[in-house]
Amino acid sequence: MSSEKDIDFVLRTVEKRDIRFVRLWFTDVLGNLKSFAISPEELEESFEEGIGFDGSSIDGFVSMEESDMLAFPDPDTFTMLPWRPSESAVARVFCDVYTPDRKPFEGDPRACLLKVFTEADKKGFIPNVGPKLEYFYSDSQTELQPKDDAGYFDLTPMDNANDLRRQTTLMLEKMSIPVQYSYHAAGPSQNGVELRYTEAVSCADNIMTARLVIKQLAAQQGMYASFMPKPVAGQPGSAMFLYQSIFDHEGENLFWAPKDFHPAHLSELAQHYVAGILKYTPEFTLVTNPTVNSYKRFISNGEVPNYATWGRKNRSALVRIPAHKPGKHSSTRIELRSPDPTANPYLALAVTIAAGMKGIEDELPLPEESTCDTFLLSEEELAAKGIERLPRTLGEAIEKFQASSFMREVLGDHIFEYLIAEKKREWNDYCTAVTDWERVHYYGGY
Repeated sequence: MSSEKDIDFVLRTVEKRDIRFVRLWFTDVLGNLKSFAISPEELEESFEEGIGFDGSSIDGFVSMEESDMLAFPDPDTFTMLPWRPSESAVARVFCDVYTPDRKPFEGDPRACLLKVFTEADKKGFIPNVGPKLEYFYSDSQTELQPKDDAGYFDLTPMDNANDLRRQTTLMLEKMSIPVQYSYHAAGPSQNGVELRYTEAVSCADNIMTARLVIKQLAAQQGMYASFMPKPVAGQPGSAMFLYQSIFDHEGENLFWAPKDFHPAHLSELAQHYVAGILKYTPEFTLVTNPTVNSYKRFISNGEVPNYATWGRKNRSALVRIPAHKPGKHSSTRIELRSPDPTANPYLALAVTIAAGMKGIEDELPLPEESTCDTFLLSEEELAAKGIERLPRTLGEAIEKFQASSFMREVLGDHIFEYLIAEKKREWNDYCTAVTDWERVHYYGGY
């Protein structure tokens, strides 16, 4: 629970800044941001006793018979909403969801990640993550209507998202979320923002905040921001790259090792961590890539991973080891390239960190580095190297996830079973839908 010092700081800030509404934020199992507002007078009591709400109306929470839930604000996440007026201001705070008997609710995604983080912390490990989100701007909420024809890192008059990216960066920094950099991505009207690394739970909070800020500022300009992984065939898709590392309690990066120990500067612990990621990615792909559209992004073009491999300069690898400046040992990290921005960040970080920690626990050996694009190899050559393909459809991802006792252990029965039921329904709806492609190819020919 919260410390008195943190709570006192929040209460003083509320009084000093004329805050009239405090929004309590949390997510449902699918990663949709939920919120309700309380008055400042209720805030002090909420830290001690929680605020009751109806959990039966939240996807993946509870039935009508078990609807009472308690939201406990985390004072460390308290911040102003800078796009709201300063007079009678509005603030937000993320919440942990509890049952009426004051136990963490097993359907709360934030609690799931906090459990994984706490277990790592007890072993002396602090998981840190820096996310990079890609997304598209459009005039339409129903289809991508590109605003420019600019390309990767382009700075041209056609890049009319310059001002929006600048405003997004400033807005996030006002909310104490440092931005490493923002940029025009590879596709028309595609943009990206990389947030500074922080410990895992704060990182997931920052992702949720960034997604809202990006959409909020776009809407104020009469535009729409979409995190759909693959809105247009033939154009690049959007990823949510996760840069992960493990620090100890003294702030030392445990992933770094001298080059004469490992060519990619990976310590023994880091090698085990990557091996865990590679082993369990097929099982957790449903979480990191949770929609039908997620799998339209996985095409063999050398930029998107299709197989569980690792490498340094190879961007078709699932896990890439970015180079770091000489002497900057703290920058040693891995880049997980498969997730997309439709994932629930709390669950995505929970399963990926848990997979890495499992690799450390079981001392899994790191496979041979993949030095060429996997799409250049035949299925036989890949099988001979022991390289496993990632799920190609949501249906395949469901099958691998459902068969995973490890995923059930990490997520708990409640979230595990809800995801299976919900994603099976989504996959069935897709499989029975008739598309324009089918009408073009089959209607007149049969």
